[in-house]
This record gives sequence, structure tokens and C-alpha cells, in this order.
Amino acid sequence: MDQKLFTEWRTLYSLNWGQSHLIRLRVRMCDLVEAGSMRHAVEQTMKRYPYFCVELKKDGEYYLAPNERPVVITNSMSGVKLNTAESNYHLISFSYLDNWIIMDISHAITDGTGAYEVIRTFLYYYVSERYGVKLPREGVRLAGDEIPEEEWKDPVAQATNLPIPAGDSMAEALNPVKAAGLEEDWQPTAYSIAISEREFMQFNAENNGSPATMFSLFLSRAIYRLFPDNPDVIRVTVAVNQRKALKAPLAHQNLVGAAFLEYDEKMRTWPLKRQAASYREMVSSQTTEEKVLEGLANQNGITQMIASQQSDHERIAVAEMIDEMTKNFTSATVSYVGKLNYPEAEKYIRDFRLWTRGTGGAIVVEIPAVSGRFTVDFIQPFENPVFVNAFLKELSENGIIYDLQDVMKLEMPDVKLPWRE
Repeated sequence: MDQKLFTEWRTLYSLNWGQSHLIRLRVRMCDLVEAGSMRHAVEQTMKRYPYFCVELKKDGEYYLAPNERPVVITNSMSGVKLNTAESNYHLISFSYLDNWIIMDISHAITDGTGAYEVIRTFLYYYVSERYGVKLPREGVRLAGDEIPEEEWKDPVAQATNLPIPAGDSMAEALNPVKAAGLEEDWQPTAYSIAISEREFMQFNAENNGSPATMFSLFLSRAIYRLFPDNPDVIRVTVAVNQRKALKAPLAHQNLVGAAFLEYDEKMRTWPLKRQAASYREMVSSQTTEEKVLEGLANQNGITQMIASQQSDHERIAVAEMIDEMTKNFTSATVSYVGKLNYPEAEKYIRDFRLWTRGTGGAIVVEIPAVSGRFTVDFIQPFENPVFVNAFLKELSENGIIYDLQDVMKLEMPDVKLPWRE
């Protein structure tokens, strides 16, 4: 069925570092990828997700139309440009090389939670076919399932009587790029850091932390370590899954809100344990149902503002204005989607990475938890390791053992959008 756009509007018209928003899941298997098993897994997986088998079309207004062409698989690490002939006009594609499997999907149509569902389905089919084993299907969406309406419909477009936002004002945040004088360093780079899940969770238990808040705290402390005399606010944005507040746990859309953690002057003299407790309190107070729905009301206002414009040029201008404002109020973003929660498939996985790009060129820290470890993907719009080194020093000084697995140029395919031609 055709899908009317709503949640997708802002992400489609927003650019980050000159490219469209994309989620790239990179899965490194223990063995070389087998092409036949790969094709089988993709074909079966996409039967389960008809709402991702779509192309962007226009009939007076843009909408997502069913796309019955095969989802493209390439034997490469680069993937293909989405919404083009290369991708059969899909907004999702797969690729592989050696023992790496990659899934690219437009962030306009889903978020990390939705992408996790797809990759779990893919792993069920791939591992079963590749290794001749029968994996448990509990909690995994499979072809042939009856797809409930709750997966299809956009809960934000359906939301009524959202609370009126408080309208609180925020001071501008410290801009890491400007503070470090890196405006001319335009090589987006990803630093991947592995940490034992068991050991880090033990550290959290001992220090009043959680994965998202503790990594946010270490990042805040790292920025302060570099710029102790900078008067601007150090504010880290933590991604918040809005599904619970919307009572829509099955929804596939991009449903990400934000909690804001400020590393203020008073906190800086406290011991780590007290700082961590304070960050958890900040997240807790900002993730009540009422607060999340207030954030959604704000997002709805932005969506409606963009959608109400009469031309693509006007929509781009509004989206750029919002992105610029967003950039001014955050120093960095931390996103912890959570555990993949598929241990029977995870034993065949060596590494798991989640890459995105931050709005306005912000530092983004993506943290998947797979195969018994956290992989901290430290993604930045520049190459200079000054922030990564300060972050790693925080880990070391707190007794956290880590493995800097690799440093890579952040090369991700784009999404072709008609208003950018």
C-alpha cells in the first residue's frame, strides 16, 4: 500500500555533512560470507518488511510507493546510492565483502530500533542457511508472519491531544569543532572501541551508571578536560526511544527523541559516582511519558512547518534553519540502541558496528551491544583524534579496559533526493 509521509519529512529534507541521513549496520561474521546464503537471507527478510520495500514517488505530493524490484546486494564495502537505478530505487540495500555484511537504510524510514529488527530477521535466515542450523524464532520477525497494523501505521501522525511543550530556553552549547579549531578538517572518521559488556555493566552497577549515561558522562568529562576554561555549556544529547510513550512498541518509523545532559560547573567538582547518579536523574526526569510526548509535540510542529511549505526550496530552507538551531544546542550525541538480544546468532558474529552521521556535523557516539561487548563507534566530521584520545583517557583513568579496534574514513552511500538534483 502507498504510505503517506509524516515522520519522514524532516529527515528527508535535512542534510548532514552534505549527505542524507543513513543508518549503516556493519556485521563482521566469524567466517567468509557465502553469496548464496546471503541472497536467500535478503530475499526472505524483505518478504517480512513490505513497508521497507518502497520507493519515493510524487503525485502532486511525495509518498512512499510499493517497490517490487529485488533489493540490491553488491559484493563490495561501498554499497550503492539509495533511491537510484543502482539500488532498484529502494531506500535499503545490502552488501558484503570477505566476512563483512552491510545493511544500508535511509534514516527517514526507520531508526536503530527498526534496523535491529531487520538485521535479526536477516541473521535468522543467513545463519540457518549458511551453517545448516535451526535457530529459535522467538522474538524474531519472519516471512509468513501476519504483520499487525501497529507495525505499519505512523503513531506520531495518529497522536492526538499531545501536551503543550514547556518552551524552556537553552543556552548555546560548546561547539567541539570550533573550540578545537578544526573547521578546515573535513575528513569524517569513525573510531571503533570495544569494551567487555560484563565488565562495563559491573562498573555501572558500582557507580550509579547505565550504558547511555556513563558513556555520556565520559564524553562530557573528555570535552571539559580539553577546554576547562571555555565558558560555553557542555551539553550531550542522549537519544530516546519514543515508542513506549506512544504505546507503539511495534512501530517501524524513525521515533527518536532526546534528553539533554549538562555538565555544569557545580558537577565538575563531584566524584564520578555522584556525577553518574545526577546524569541518570536527568535522563529519568526527561523520559517520563509526559516529557517524551512534549518532545513529540515539538517535533510535530517542525514536521508540519516543513510539510506546509509550497516548494522543495522552502522546505529545505526550514529544515536547514532547524538543523542549525539543533547544532547550536548540543556538543555531541550519544545513542545506545541496546542489546541485539539474539545470542544464538551472535556466536557467529565477530564484530558489530552501527554508523550514522550527526545533524549539523556533530560528534555522534553509537553504541550497539552484541556478542558480549559494547562497540563504541565514535563518529566525527573530522579526522583529528583529540576528542577520542581524551575519551580514551577517561576510560583508562577509571580502570576500564578497551580495545581500539580500528580507525576508518567514514564512507557511506548517499540517498538520491529529487530536490537535490
